Amino acid sequence: MSITWSAYKRARRRSRHAWVILAFAATAVVSGLAWFFTTGQFGVADPWAAGPSEAPVFDATFMKPVKGAAPVVAESASMALERLPVKGRAPKSDYDRAAFGQAWADMDHNGCDTRNDILHRDLTDVEFTAGSSCKVAGGVFEEPYTGAHVTFRRGQDTSAAVQIDHVVALADAWQKGAQELTAQQRQTLANDPLNLIAADGPANVKKGAGDAATWLPANKNFRCHYIARQISVKTAYRLWVTAAEKDAMKRVLSGCPEQQTIYNAR
Repeated sequence: MSITWSAYKRARRRSRHAWVILAFAATAVVSGLAWFFTTGQFGVADPWAAGPSEAPVFDATFMKPVKGAAPVVAESASMALERLPVKGRAPKSDYDRAAFGQAWADMDHNGCDTRNDILHRDLTDVEFTAGSSCKVAGGVFEEPYTGAHVTFRRGQDTSAAVQIDHVVALADAWQKGAQELTAQQRQTLANDPLNLIAADGPANVKKGAGDAATWLPANKNFRCHYIARQISVKTAYRLWVTAAEKDAMKRVLSGCPEQQTIYNAR
């Protein structure tokens, strides 16, 4: 079968157009997969939840200020993020929780351990155990990670329902500069109220040692405060961020450009 020159050219043009369309489609698929396997999957997988937009940091009625390794100034969280160094993760193989000193030490020397200070700070209708003004026996709060109304009751089978989360997980901190801190500074980081939030136990377990690139609170109202708090902790202890972590933080802060650092009682 013969074909005319004009018909051949038309067929070639159609073929080139088809390849251009296929190339655009392939690019879109690759871009979509890259987004999904970095941050997108967390947005898709998370249920829509709403709740508090911030969490307490300092209560002068019973807490005393704790000083980090560096000051946190009042400024845009986005500006503070731009000053954080961007590096890769250091090895985790030698991470040991003991490197951060005694868990729940009384760093502010107010006579109460850190876990009970944070429960006292974050809960309302607080009850103490008999004969104690420190040991929290119960209370309620609007949990910031899930947005749920949570009741805390101390007990062998109930205490774990409310955990004290390190906003910047200690294992994450270890891989991003904490190895270079003194032992005293690491213990302060582990007990600094700026880095601690009373949280839903299962949500805290799900977070693990994740950073902003791998985990964000389901309560989307809280994300701006959460990211600003992570940036503030990393500023206070001279920690760095990875490129993926910084990108995730910038995406959150793009929706709240006026978000400030968290510098209460620093």
